[in-house]
Amino acid sequence: MELREFHDVVSISEAKRRLEGAVKLERRTEEVGLGECLGRVLATDVVAGVDVPPFDRASMDGYAVLASDTFYADEESPVELEVLGYVKAGDSSRHEISPGRCMGIATGAPMPVGANAVVMVEYTEQEGDKVRIYKPVAPGENVMPAGSDIMRGELVLRAGTRLSPREVGVLAALGMARVLVYARPKVGIISTGDEVSEPGKPLSFGRIYDANAYAIAQAVRECGGAPEVLGIARDSEEELRGYLERALATCDVVITTGGTSAGVGDLCYRVIDTLGSPGVIVHGVAIKPGKPTVIGVVDGKPVFGLPGYPTSAMVTFQVFVAPLLRRLSGLQEPERRRVRARTAMRFYSAGGRYEYRLVNLVRGADGGYTAYPMLTGSGAITTFAEADGYIEIPEHVEMLGEGEEHEVVLLGETLQLADLTIIGSHCIGVDLLLSMLRERIKPKVINVGSSGGLAAVRRGESDISGMHLVDEATGEYNLPFIRRLGLEDRVYLVRGYFREQGIVVQKGNPRGISGVEDLLEGVRFINRNPGSGTRVLLDLELGKLAEERGVELRELTARITGYEIEAKSHSAVAAAVAHGRADAGIAIRTVAEQYGLDFIPLREEEYDFAIPREKIEKREVQDFLSALRSSEFRQMLERTPGLKPAPNTGEVLHAPG
Repeated sequence: MELREFHDVVSISEAKRRLEGAVKLERRTEEVGLGECLGRVLATDVVAGVDVPPFDRASMDGYAVLASDTFYADEESPVELEVLGYVKAGDSSRHEISPGRCMGIATGAPMPVGANAVVMVEYTEQEGDKVRIYKPVAPGENVMPAGSDIMRGELVLRAGTRLSPREVGVLAALGMARVLVYARPKVGIISTGDEVSEPGKPLSFGRIYDANAYAIAQAVRECGGAPEVLGIARDSEEELRGYLERALATCDVVITTGGTSAGVGDLCYRVIDTLGSPGVIVHGVAIKPGKPTVIGVVDGKPVFGLPGYPTSAMVTFQVFVAPLLRRLSGLQEPERRRVRARTAMRFYSAGGRYEYRLVNLVRGADGGYTAYPMLTGSGAITTFAEADGYIEIPEHVEMLGEGEEHEVVLLGETLQLADLTIIGSHCIGVDLLLSMLRERIKPKVINVGSSGGLAAVRRGESDISGMHLVDEATGEYNLPFIRRLGLEDRVYLVRGYFREQGIVVQKGNPRGISGVEDLLEGVRFINRNPGSGTRVLLDLELGKLAEERGVELRELTARITGYEIEAKSHSAVAAAVAHGRADAGIAIRTVAEQYGLDFIPLREEEYDFAIPREKIEKREVQDFLSALRSSEFRQMLERTPGLKPAPNTGEVLHAPG
């Protein structure tokens, strides 16, 4: 019996280099229906083509009213209003009310023009065409504004997102029946060996059940691939060749388990070399467990011959196969949870091989971890299944001393947390920045407005907060608010870019509006919510006008029809104007362009970024700042209506003392 040594044992990095140089596979895309996209990875950004909801709608059954008509209502002296009719969900008619009148309304029904609140039916009593109201409502109460959930033009889902039921629901809400995703690489899995039996069949002496094929199939699925278990090839070159040829004809990637060692029955490397160019590129890797690994490439398609021992097969799959499958399917590499642990005893390693030493972790009374080596070996299926994690031991290290502290990579517990959290005022410029960092950062963006973003910075919840708050007294942006909250020693302020705010009006500007003063002349207006930077800007402009005329600010706001009617987004303002519910509103130029509205500029505002001192050195924050300062981002801003780079974009305007 002749035993053959491995052709050429190479390092892990050399094996990966050879594989990368020989494989010709490219990532493919395909369109699938909503019912088929769960778990798939988006191949393109999804931008909302509609508002969700697409109109202001009632969130309760009751009566659509002008809130000011109800302000003095109570149980003893109810307000009586005339009922003009009833609006049901799905009603496409254009209804309108005026002071002293209202309409019955169902949950989900569109709000009539002129109404800005809903009185719940529990607090009313109707007789004929009159209704008595026993409780006042505030503007916006029990109303869900257009675009308050999703704004038209908003980047809703980013390319690279793995679709869960939540994202599928969002796609359906946007009216999308099909979605572009990355195609799943098809992976053929072949087990080898006379000793291997199919699970479910009687097991004779000297045989083992095929555990590898099914464990690897699930690992393939976890990496975004489509596995196909093709069966068991016996120890025959002809039979193995037949399996491999059929697999290569239909699959993108082929995996065999067993048949890779130096024994007489190990045929994998010999057969692969006969199937096509370049054939075997690696036979033997300086890795423990997994030294007998074979890597071949047949006419651009990779063939992996993994060892037969279960733990060796799973370790080498994770090292060599998993990264390739994730890249092809669009998945990012998972960030493994890591903990520090002390070794419970000496760990001896085989010098010259990079070792993945599987360990169990025990938590001590002091809260720290101690690592115990798995002693069952790579041939036991339970070794990989029962291990808590592994310690990586480099080739040149032969022993880890007892009590030494090392990093343990946990198995099966991937972190799902975003590595960059942005909380604050939403802007398309932020979306542009993050699109540049798609391959490096998994972001989470929470849009709560400028004031909410600063509050998140103060609580330590945010890595970066976008803001555009203007001081009414000085006209200075953002820094006065950091000082006001006592955050000067805790927060960096970084220059962002300029953003154009103004009055949005219907196409052709039929009311002839040229500035804020025209809003006082019977124009139906829609305002923004208090705390938003846009509302602060409007009040600043009105304050200047009041000073010029020698009157109080509240006197001017009282003359604006609809000043008390609030929208929670730029898109909701534009939707109200576009749909005829208002003549004018304050919003950014971008939404005016999206809705085909005219735009009267008011001010070029400063949109900056607040960053907590303890987060400034974080890698993802530094990547964000590098992108902010790049010429590529500057060009993106110049191509986007309503956005413009500042001369000092990316400059630190304030640093903690």
